Amino acid sequence: MSLRQFEYALAVAEAGSVTAAAESLHVAQPSVSQQIRGLERELGVTLFARTPTGLVPTAVGRAFLRDAEVAVRAARRAKATARAGAEELEGELVVAAQMGLGTRQLPGALTALRRRFPRLEITVFEEANPAELERLARRGVVDLGLMAGPCKEELYQGHHLGDEEFVVVTSPEHARLAADRVELRALGREPWIRFDHDSALDGVLRDVLRDNELAPTTVARVSQTATAVRWAAHGLGVTLVPTSAVPPGFEHLTRPVSPAVSMPTVAAVRPGAGPAEMALLEFLRQETWHYTDFFGSGSGPAHNWVTPPSTTNSAPVV
Repeated sequence: MSLRQFEYALAVAEAGSVTAAAESLHVAQPSVSQQIRGLERELGVTLFARTPTGLVPTAVGRAFLRDAEVAVRAARRAKATARAGAEELEGELVVAAQMGLGTRQLPGALTALRRRFPRLEITVFEEANPAELERLARRGVVDLGLMAGPCKEELYQGHHLGDEEFVVVTSPEHARLAADRVELRALGREPWIRFDHDSALDGVLRDVLRDNELAPTTVARVSQTATAVRWAAHGLGVTLVPTSAVPPGFEHLTRPVSPAVSMPTVAAVRPGAGPAEMALLEFLRQETWHYTDFFGSGSGPAHNWVTPPSTTNSAPVV
């Protein structure tokens, strides 16, 4: 077996056909077909089943592809590390952001990283489900993650970047009447825009509602923080999101809450991380995480962020 065969199999699984996979790989279709057949003969199994909608992995194929993806990513990281000394870093860096954390800080850090390593391919996705994020981490898919709270030290080392305070988002009519800091219990009769049941964000909101003895009506469940903010701005209900996840232009509709809701923002980096991960970590540290006036003058109430207790950046967060 070869990494090329692994890459071809992954491409077929993603594209759903040999023809589309060959186009994405910029190779001839017969070459892809030959590699897949050779791989199946060597393994003694059928990796793909033909259906009316295209090729889909079999049960055995899905299991094989999970490990193949890990092997391909590891090979790309090894290649990138070998070239890093000459400032020719190549390969793919996969970043996951949990709960919309770092929405305002991550773009600047990634831009700086791309300037430093222009040949590096960067993939970023939001992973709302903490269980799925851990599964991806155990498979070695995620290189760096932004998450709330401690990470599992056998998988990643945690580097504390700052504390993220949550704010309530209301409609313009509510915002004009709201105090500088809103009592959570005053929102008991408001309809709430919540998040997917198994998401970390909904877990935060569920705990907040329980701790403040609130059982409000849920009018909608969404996957993205930006969607929740925009729907709240239209008057559908109220929502609670990390401050940095509020899209520009909506800050005047946000208020910090009482009692305050905050969580540490942690950059989780794999032990023995390569130069790309460490460079991104350094750029993230250079971003502003402790705001003295997040909302800006004239756009809403000022809010002083609490400085978190000091942590050792190189030690795992436990």
